[in-house]
Amino acid sequence: MLPHRLLLALLGGVALWLAFPGYDVWWLAVVGCGALALATAGARWWVGGLGGLVLGLAWFTPMFTWASTYAGAAPWLAMSAASALYPAALGVLLTLLQRGGAVRPFVGAAAWVLMEYGRAVTPFGGFPWARLGFSQADSPMLGAVSLVAVPGLGFLVALAGGLLALTVQRLADPRHARPRAALAASVALLALVLAPLLVPRPTAGEPLRVAAVQGDIPEGYTRTLTADRGEMLRRYTDRTTDLAEQIEEGAAPYPDVVLWPEGASDLDPLHPEHGEEVERRIMEAVDAVDAPVLVGATSRQGGSAPFNMLLSYLPGKGLDGTYEKIYLAPFGEVMPLRPLMRHLSPWVDRITDFAAGEEPGVLTVPLRDGGEVELGLGICFEVVVDPAVRDVVTGGAELLVVPTSNAWFGEGDQAVQHIAASRVRAVEHGRSVVHISNVGVSGLISPDGTVHQRTGLYTEATLLGELPLRSEQTLAVRTGPWVVPAAGLVVLLGMLWRPGPRPARRLPR
Repeated sequence: MLPHRLLLALLGGVALWLAFPGYDVWWLAVVGCGALALATAGARWWVGGLGGLVLGLAWFTPMFTWASTYAGAAPWLAMSAASALYPAALGVLLTLLQRGGAVRPFVGAAAWVLMEYGRAVTPFGGFPWARLGFSQADSPMLGAVSLVAVPGLGFLVALAGGLLALTVQRLADPRHARPRAALAASVALLALVLAPLLVPRPTAGEPLRVAAVQGDIPEGYTRTLTADRGEMLRRYTDRTTDLAEQIEEGAAPYPDVVLWPEGASDLDPLHPEHGEEVERRIMEAVDAVDAPVLVGATSRQGGSAPFNMLLSYLPGKGLDGTYEKIYLAPFGEVMPLRPLMRHLSPWVDRITDFAAGEEPGVLTVPLRDGGEVELGLGICFEVVVDPAVRDVVTGGAELLVVPTSNAWFGEGDQAVQHIAASRVRAVEHGRSVVHISNVGVSGLISPDGTVHQRTGLYTEATLLGELPLRSEQTLAVRTGPWVVPAAGLVVLLGMLWRPGPRPARRLPR
């Protein structure tokens, strides 16, 4: 049976890959989870581990091809293999939970939650990309994320997969054939998928007019910064000045706030010697558009290590507030195991270790009418980090801003996977999201997860529209931190207790 189990795991991994943006077949995430449940039910522990590894490699290797754009094949393959170790561990755990041979959907789904949590926090701070919940931006199950957060949505996807596997097992496996149980499992599966459509997704709120600038990158620009220094800043000041001219001509309304992406300024605005000139260039655009402008930039702030920052500038005043990114991306903003990594890619020593900020990214921005807006900031990959988003929401954020670059990842699916995560976060927390990228894909996202003015890759664009401000917190804020501990308890109880064989039916005399 080993070849059949490994083939099932392989197909499950392919299904999980195709479930995510780039292909967007959301229901294949259910199929992928179900395939691993069947592949591990009644198997030996090492078979389950091997099946989980095969599933992980088939899932992550094609999904992470964007990681090879500049770094090359070795880091991409190493990243994929390391990520696949987590489904391998899941496969072992599922065999222990299903050692009686029957699929156990509930405890199996809890095991998925633990696996995804492990990927999210280890090693080196973790990489919570490609979690099950982020494949569901277009799924009818998405509404549930406002109740149980992203880890809970992943549990529901895996639970649906387990119910699918149970249905198949009850119909196809002579040892477990129970048609009534199969019917009950299929009905439960259908209800689980469709019931979240009943969860309301409120979008009412005081409108805020936002402008978000996507400047694109010059031809020949790579992450080695081969463009002339200051060229990126010029692109953003020019587009913002163009917007100001449209406003003056009556072709566009005044924005309440203007947002530039991560790294929009390739010059350090806080440099002790050259910072004044950089700020002068920024302020020309800020004063022209007569609105607060948030600028993404890297700054050493006069020290030795750089910070990935957002800086808020006010017309007529200058710098008003800053945010330093807290959750740094391993192998992108910090380089663990640098001596070893040098053997994988020549890019290693071109990556400088950034310093991490300490305070959640909530900025109070004054508006033209005398009011204020609380913006919740999450730079680039921070949008997939649960505490990063939850902390700004509990800190009072009325609108979320996700400034990112995406310029390191070419024309692969990373950008569409990224904005899908922002869509899920919008519904999870009931907040509008401005997802603004240097190269795309950018968009204005309403609290129901709908993207407005979505841009393409490698285009210049200025997004201008109204988004509702909301302050009410969803249930997910309170339930989210408890999903993983609850899943751990379910798995522990599942290991201690498992259903025994059903007694044989007595035939009537």
